Amino acid sequence: MKTPYKNIYSILKLNRFIVLSVVLCSMGCSVFAIWMAISTRNNALNSAFAINTDGSIIPLKLVTQKENFQVEAFAHLELFHTYFYNIDANSFKKNLEKALWLGNSSVDNLYRQKKAEGVYNRLLQYSLVQKVLTIDSQLEEREDSYHFRTTVIFEINRGSIVDTYELVSTGKLLIVDRHFPHNPHGLLITDYFENSLRKVPSQN
Repeated sequence: MKTPYKNIYSILKLNRFIVLSVVLCSMGCSVFAIWMAISTRNNALNSAFAINTDGSIIPLKLVTQKENFQVEAFAHLELFHTYFYNIDANSFKKNLEKALWLGNSSVDNLYRQKKAEGVYNRLLQYSLVQKVLTIDSQLEEREDSYHFRTTVIFEINRGSIVDTYELVSTGKLLIVDRHFPHNPHGLLITDYFENSLRKVPSQN
């Protein structure tokens, strides 16, 4: 006798096979997902965070970025102060042009002020040599901005007379696009100000 229906046992067997396959596949995916979550969590706890001095947790990537920023910031400040203050009659134009790439209008205004006061004319007239001896900078982050304080020791050679001076300057650092070769660190000095200048007594 013919029937329009297939063998019910065959259908039930196929359904059971499909259900078991889906269940096993789901269990395998769940186990793999749980293992990945635990592995990621352990790796994150072991290597993705650092402890700040006040006990707070800091992402290690952020710590690395800040460390890299400080290295570049100090290099930028040293480069600027070298260009701006290490000058003589032959190199001052070239050095000052390079220094102006590293700062904003506050640096340019200081340059124009020195020029109006005849600083660079005296450099040419008397063949003075102004040489930077040391550059020491401190960097502080305040309200999402970076403030610096730099102490520069330089000497002015007047031929038979050599005088040494200490200059203290302050300002801020602004992150900008890198511009090779003019501004390789991608930083810009703003609010630049010469706080004090004093003659260092001779050791002799």
